[in-house]
Formats: sequence, C-alpha cells, structure tokens
Amino acid sequence: MKSLQHIYSLFKKDLLLEVRQQYNFYGILLYIGSTIFVLNMAIEEPEAKVWNGLFWVIQLFICINAVAKSFLQESTSRMLYFYSIAGPRDFILAKLLFNSVLMLIMSLLSLLLFSLFFSNPIQKMVPFIGLVLLGGWSLSLVFTFLAAIAAKAQQNAAIMAILGFPIIIPQLLLLMKLSNAAFSSSLTIPADTVLLLIALDLMVVLLAVILFPFLWKD
Repeated sequence: MKSLQHIYSLFKKDLLLEVRQQYNFYGILLYIGSTIFVLNMAIEEPEAKVWNGLFWVIQLFICINAVAKSFLQESTSRMLYFYSIAGPRDFILAKLLFNSVLMLIMSLLSLLLFSLFFSNPIQKMVPFIGLVLLGGWSLSLVFTFLAAIAAKAQQNAAIMAILGFPIIIPQLLLLMKLSNAAFSSSLTIPADTVLLLIALDLMVVLLAVILFPFLWKD
C-alpha cells in the first residue's frame, strides 16, 4: 500500500511539472503538426502501406521527443531526494506510468492529425485505434527504460541510439504487421501477434523493475 502511495506521489509530481512547464507539451504538439503538414505537402494522398509506414515512423520520433527527456531533467540532488523518500522500483514504475499516459495522448493526437491532413484509408478504425494505443504504450515503455540507462551515461543520445535500435525494430515490425490488417476488409488482426507484443511489453516492465535498482545505486 505504501508503495502505491509513492508511485502515485511521483506520478503526480511529473504531471504537475508537465502542467507548469507547458512549453514541453506544446513543443511536442508543434513537432507533430509541422511534421505531418510537411508530409502532406510532399505526399498528398499516400497509399495504404505508405500511410501506415509513415504513421509508425512519426510515432517513433514523437516517443523519442516526449519520453527521452523524462530522466534527463532529473538533477543529481533531486535523485538523491527521491532516493531518501521512495524506492527505485516505485520511481521507475511511476516514470513508466506517466510516460505511458503521455504517449497515449500523443498517439491519439497524431492519429487525429493524420486523418485530417491525409485521406483515411483505414477500413477497421476501432481495431486500429486499439493498436495505436498498444503501440504508443509499447514505445513509451522501451524508451523510458532506455532513458533510465542513458541518464547514467555521459553520451546520452548515443547510448539511446545504440541500445534502442535492436530493441525497437522488432516491435515496430510487429506493429506494422498488425496494423496492415486494419487497412483491408478481408484480413483479420492475428490475436497471437497481439499477445506477443503484450508479452514483450510486460518483459520490458519486468526488466526495468529488476535492473533499475542497480542503476539507482550508482
């Protein structure tokens, strides 16, 4: 019970900081809008597969901009304070929860803008929205975990790029494979692939809970 209180307090702290420092949120919105607008100027009506590929690539860069800064903004003195009032597992779970919520919001906004700027080739909108939420959650978990590792290194951007590429590519391939079925009325979304993606997400959470205490001590 005490652990849940710590997670809630840390989550509330991140939420209040995001509300007060609204330039971060609006900066990400500007990035989403400007990127999709430029794509619209270059490709007015992309094919379904191109639409799908562009959408998930944009999701990837949105996640990097939205999530990667979560640990970089924590100073050493602030981390020492958190160390004295909460455990490492509570801290990383609160970060995972906050970044998941933030990425879910950004994913829905990105889908809305894509539908407004481009023609909408999606045949199964409700399943695709579910995949967008699942994909946003998956990306946020991976990059939160990577940001926690990179925050302890001097070359933060390089560490995230090196570690993130082999981890995120399988998830992106699974997401594209799943979402391709939403663009066709004859194809069905394979449930086993969805379960595999959820299992990968749970594995990332488990790894974060196990490994982050060792980073915390450093």
